[in-house]
Amino acid sequence: MSKEIMVIKKNGNLEKFDPERVKKAVVASAERVMVDLTDDALDKIVSKVLELLNTQTSNPTVEQVHSCCEAALEQINPLVAKSYREYRDYKKEIVHILDKVYKRAQVITYIGDKECSNMDSALVTTQRCLIYNSLNKELYKKFFLTPSEIEACKDGYIYIHDMSARRDTMNCCLFDMTSVLNDGFEMSNIWYTEPKTLQTAFNVMGDVIINTTAMQYGGFTVPEVDTVLAKYAKKSYDMYYDEYLDIKGKEYKQEAEDYAWRKTVRECEQGYQGIEYKLNTVSSSRGDYPFVTFSFGVDTDKFAVMIAKTILNVHREGQGKERFKRPTLFPKLVFLYDKKLHGEGGILRDSFLTAIHCSEKTMYPDYLSLSGEGYVPEMYKKYGRIVSPMGCRAFLSPWYEKGGMEPKDSKDKPVFVGRFNIGAVSLHLPMILAKAREEQKDFYEVLDYYLEMIRKVHIRTYRYLAKRKASTNPLAYCQGGFYGGHLQPDDAIEPVLKSATASFGITALNELQMLYNGKSIVEDGQFALDVMKYINKKITEFKNKDYILYAIYGTPAENLCGLQIKQFRKKYGVIPGVSSREYVSNSFHCGVWEDITGIEKQDLEDRFWDLFRGGRIQYVRYNLSYNTKAMVTYVERAMDKGFYEGVNLSLSYCNNCGHEELDMDVCPKCGSSDLTKIDRMNGYLSYSRVHGDTMLSNSKMVEISERKSM
Repeated sequence: MSKEIMVIKKNGNLEKFDPERVKKAVVASAERVMVDLTDDALDKIVSKVLELLNTQTSNPTVEQVHSCCEAALEQINPLVAKSYREYRDYKKEIVHILDKVYKRAQVITYIGDKECSNMDSALVTTQRCLIYNSLNKELYKKFFLTPSEIEACKDGYIYIHDMSARRDTMNCCLFDMTSVLNDGFEMSNIWYTEPKTLQTAFNVMGDVIINTTAMQYGGFTVPEVDTVLAKYAKKSYDMYYDEYLDIKGKEYKQEAEDYAWRKTVRECEQGYQGIEYKLNTVSSSRGDYPFVTFSFGVDTDKFAVMIAKTILNVHREGQGKERFKRPTLFPKLVFLYDKKLHGEGGILRDSFLTAIHCSEKTMYPDYLSLSGEGYVPEMYKKYGRIVSPMGCRAFLSPWYEKGGMEPKDSKDKPVFVGRFNIGAVSLHLPMILAKAREEQKDFYEVLDYYLEMIRKVHIRTYRYLAKRKASTNPLAYCQGGFYGGHLQPDDAIEPVLKSATASFGITALNELQMLYNGKSIVEDGQFALDVMKYINKKITEFKNKDYILYAIYGTPAENLCGLQIKQFRKKYGVIPGVSSREYVSNSFHCGVWEDITGIEKQDLEDRFWDLFRGGRIQYVRYNLSYNTKAMVTYVERAMDKGFYEGVNLSLSYCNNCGHEELDMDVCPKCGSSDLTKIDRMNGYLSYSRVHGDTMLSNSKMVEISERKSM
């Protein structure tokens, strides 16, 4: 019979040995290396630890207990033993981590940070968030990633996006605003009654957005916002109609209708203007301005049509002082296009032309085809379900109400609203090809290694997030913002998580083709196509084996476009057309420097469109001097192809005299160089120049300066 063991704590006190603490530590170490230990295995480990402790002549110290645990694990599972040892060593490394974070904090505080154009590092609040993010990123690498994953990230073969946030929460989403607003909801222990007017609905929706976007990272979309708000417009209209009749008399019905309509439209104008002010001036607690997207345009209800047109008209006018108005960056607007409704002779043709009129002045809205060819139109035409983009370009894979990943029967329908993504990990394909050549290995063998690595990161992320409590994001998980999100605060979010997607990102497809045979995807592109078909096949295999909705995502590299060049050069040097510029091309896009027409660019990128269902956008440069007819032609051609199409202009505004002109660097009216310039950053817009500075990284600014086709 073993003796009772008393452990000498670090403060000198004695404490009875607790086997459960050993099990807890061992399970945590096992999870880090994807090992599932049975109860029998855990009991065996504890027995071995006790056996080793009983051989000692005096009470063991905490360090001795740890050593016994390591010894026991070495005999039973060496992989877990290694993980356990690495976890123990973290205290020795914490000083190094803190020193690294401190140096980063000094840079943020006194120089600034331009990794994300949506974060103003001049603000104290943002600086605090950036410093915290730096610490959280180091902790993520230390305690969540394996050594091989850390090495792959450091070298540049893969890139794990948003390492500072992905341990805590989910990524982009299609938030179910209707579910939250209906019948009221609770937010921060305060009960919000359901709005009774359109103005109140806008205000409450703004509060919900500010609150909820802070509890995730990435894009936050309110899909079909015109439909969401139409019922509240009807409430306002009825209120004003009854008010007029009460004052004037029952016989003034026509006048009452006119009065009620004018007042409701005015409410909509003021309500949307308030949303624009709020989303562009009030940063969330995560330090950035909420990356919010509104999709709209196909609802034929008269109130929904009014809301859609009003949003477009208000956005076109911009915000600011008279003569100095500028378009706001958020929310990103996405116009949903159905040829039957918006084409020549369609009942919503005027709504589409209003959208074009807005785009030619502000770039937004972008346009999503519901009636062309491909996946998104297929979901709309077959099921009547709209797949709005999450943020700048991410799209959800279908999840069926009864069958899950596949329809259970002919009546089963997919659901998209209320779902989300858990993050993206991107491949740097030119790096992988260069590695295969250097090591004289088959390219696809090396590619498989990194695909498997990303797969393991996603699986581990699912397991980790599944244990998070619903109370971490109450509006989403408890108040119905997410699909199945009516959990109790202490419930784990695993039931909601099952319909989420996880993304395999792709950058620099153009540079991959260049490295392969010295030709761009404008000149060739076949190898790039073959690689993407292979990746799609592999991801489908992973999806079926793991029962996880993996998706392939055309990565919108922001700061990453320059980082990947530095990583490539460090390993493989400067190769013309591959690493000779200061940036890599985004996803499957043609090089921005290519001297091709918009039509040619659409056709060249069309080859890759269906291979990036998890995230894609197509855009061309519309240097058309507000040529409305030409813009309509470009957009409708993209809609016929089934694209998600962005209108690209370089908007410039003189802060001295208010003159507006496309792509100017010095005001031709007054000679001032104090300009505000807005360019497309990737899938969204950003300030490429504001009061003499920029919100963008150096590499992105170089890319913007070389744009011809984008």
